[in-house]
Amino acid sequence: MRSRVLPVALLALTLSACSADPTGPPPLLTELPRALSVAEATIIDANNAFAFRLLQEVATADSNVFLSPLSVSLALGMTMNGAAGTTLDEMKQALNFGPLSMAEINSGYRSLLTLLRGLDSRTQLSIANSIWFDAAFPARQSFIDATRDAFNAEIRAVAFGNPATIGQINGWVNEATRGKIPTIIDAISPQDVMFLINAIFFKGDWRHSFRASETQPRPFYATDGSQMVPMMSRKGPVALGAGAYHTIGEMQYGNGAFAMTVLMPRRDVPLDVHALTDSLTVERWAQWTAGMTEQSNIDVLFPRLKLEYERSLVDELSVLGMQEAFQDGVANFSGLFDGGAQPFISDVRHKTFVEVNEQGTTAAAATAVTVGVTSAPPSFQVDRPFIVVLRERLSGTILFVGKIVRIPTA
Repeated sequence: MRSRVLPVALLALTLSACSADPTGPPPLLTELPRALSVAEATIIDANNAFAFRLLQEVATADSNVFLSPLSVSLALGMTMNGAAGTTLDEMKQALNFGPLSMAEINSGYRSLLTLLRGLDSRTQLSIANSIWFDAAFPARQSFIDATRDAFNAEIRAVAFGNPATIGQINGWVNEATRGKIPTIIDAISPQDVMFLINAIFFKGDWRHSFRASETQPRPFYATDGSQMVPMMSRKGPVALGAGAYHTIGEMQYGNGAFAMTVLMPRRDVPLDVHALTDSLTVERWAQWTAGMTEQSNIDVLFPRLKLEYERSLVDELSVLGMQEAFQDGVANFSGLFDGGAQPFISDVRHKTFVEVNEQGTTAAAATAVTVGVTSAPPSFQVDRPFIVVLRERLSGTILFVGKIVRIPTA
């Protein structure tokens, strides 16, 4: 991973705009219905740190990236319940859980998922988990009980040698993501004995929507040259702020619990989005998002966007410290199966989808852990490469994070 030294001055900015809805937006949610528990706060901090570290490892200079760190964390979190020894310690390190016990991790996941699902009746957030294992390799009952309790995971014992099993697994993902991610696996190899899958679906209407009649072709200054794209436009109140090297903005959905936060280099500094990505830390992010001040009558431009993304995360997770889990004959997943099987993780497959238009945002993610055995200024114009984060605003939980360097065209 490349390293850049970036001096930063830390301020923040939030973004919203005028509404085309004559009934107006719902009342703004200004606080969580209850205080976060220590376990929840720890899980959120770990997830957000993992989000930025994973983005930094995945990001390249000339390609778009869109990830759901929460989806990856949940899929690996389920898998951790079958890990032991150095394998478990390295997975905790990669996910930033530090000295937390599995009981504390499971408790934090369980209560956080319950909290996130019920915050905004106007925003759809579905988080589903499933575990599929070969009936010839019975999963250990203690593992089944732990993942059902903490993750509400659906447990399916199926015949991995049956060609219909692939369709069953993909059908579950397709349904859980409302058709946005139709498949997560292409084949089942003879060594595969378990798939641990998380699926997230998000659909939020802007709290203050754009008008389609205001969308016009405008330039977006991509890293490899300018392009004309459909640029949404509106004018309204915005909370703005700018540091020495960045501007940041936030658009809310529904009652304001969920939001899209956009971070860009300032126009007047010799800094690109890749260096800004490399500079991200949980501490800087918290300071940037905490210093929001409201301004009114601000011009806002945002590109209409539709993107699909897919990759294996084995290399990146290995760099983040999770190495033994991928080593055949070395990994310790003694808590997964009864009998003498020696399982290891053969792949962590991640797929995402995002569409941003005048009405709002739809995003989906699916992560499959495959277990095998051996054998600024007074306007905010998003017209250049940017970092995008979908998050629950009040707890700070990051759902999705990405870096957009060029707007995909049909």
